[in-house]
This record gives sequence, structure tokens and C-alpha cells, in this order.
Amino acid sequence: MTDRTILVVGGSSGICLELARDLIAGGDRVILTSRSGETAQQIASELGPAATGIALDVSEPERIADALAGVPRLDGLVLGAIERDANTIRDYSIERARRLVTLKLIGYAEVVHALLDRLEPSNETGIVLFGGRAKDAPYPGSTTVSTINGGVEGLMNTLALELAPIRVNALHPGIIGDSPFWAGKPEGVLDGYRSRTPGGELATMVDIVDAVRFLLFNRGVSAHSLNVDRGWRIT
Repeated sequence: MTDRTILVVGGSSGICLELARDLIAGGDRVILTSRSGETAQQIASELGPAATGIALDVSEPERIADALAGVPRLDGLVLGAIERDANTIRDYSIERARRLVTLKLIGYAEVVHALLDRLEPSNETGIVLFGGRAKDAPYPGSTTVSTINGGVEGLMNTLALELAPIRVNALHPGIIGDSPFWAGKPEGVLDGYRSRTPGGELATMVDIVDAVRFLLFNRGVSAHSLNVDRGWRIT
């Protein structure tokens, strides 16, 4: 066991659940969150005694501080809670856009704000924000997603400056072929994306987990945005 405790926001499913498993396997303690307290506790129970689950909805920023009141001293924070939304400018939904902007930009920032007294002020402490390649690789319907993922980069920069020596970095995944969202897509859809990577393969959840660990624990890296997409779009 290490003496580290890492909070993984959104750690009850998908890529962040794989991250939680990996951190625990490496000897860390993990606190994972889900909007449902029952789900968070169930997943934590499955992961074993090194995991704790709590309820947290980052789309409701006024409730974040209370939800995190019982969180102890932390050595790292991963903000990976996401939602997917198709929102074109021609058929713009203000309600859906407001929710997603609140979740990622205000919600992420408020989580950090609420935990400042428990984040060790050291370059051993890392914060990782999840953005996405849509910030500079837009697609039809990505109006809100592209905007907020660009905003994540700005948030990373200001947090890295204000919170130093705590390190703050951002991770921007591309198409993750074995993730729950993409794994069930028709084969032809993924073939089209594979053809745009130099090696003809998509990034995997293991690739993302490795990248998060690098940004979280490497003391020489701060204010860095890392794309993980196996060179997607350069061919």
C-alpha cells in the first residue's frame, strides 16, 4: 500500500472506473463518485476495502461542498465526470448547453474550490481534468462539447497558476475503441476512425489510464494538455 488517497470524480463507470481499479491495484486508496450514492457504494464494495463511494452531482455546484464534506486529506484529484450531448447551433438547446457547461466548467472548478483545505500544497499533488479532442476536432453537433473542452484547457491554466505547487493538467481523449460508449458501435463506424490513425488502431482505456497516471504523479508536469488518440487525424 502507498499512503496516497485519490478522489476520482465519475469513477463509478467507464474509463474512470478502470482508472480506479488500476490505482487500487497499485496500492492507492480511492474515493469514487457517482450521482447515485447507492451506485457509488456498490462499485466501491466490488473494488474492495481500499475503495470508498460517495454521491456527487457536479451539475449541481451549490451542493458540491456539502457532498464532499466528509472527504479526508487528498494526494490527487481526477475530474472525469462527463455527459455527452449533440447540440447544433441550428437546433440549439439552451437547457442542455447550460447543464453541460455547468457540469464541466463550474462543477469542476467548485470541486477544486471545495477541496482546497484537503489538497496537500505540494508538487507531489496532482489534479487531472478530463476534456476531449472535440476542442480542436469538432464534429456535427459538437457545439457545446467543443466549447467546454476548450474551456477545460483555460481552466487548467488558471488553476495551475493559482494552486502551484499543486500541479494541474488536462487529458483530452480521442476515440477510445474499447470504451463502453464506442465498443458497441457498428464495426464500419470504428473502421472509419481507425483509418485516420497512422497505425490503424484506436486508443484504448489502458492508454487513458496510463496517461492519467503520468499527469497525476509526474512532478515535472503541470499546465499541460495531453491528447491521447494514437495520432488520429494526421494521416
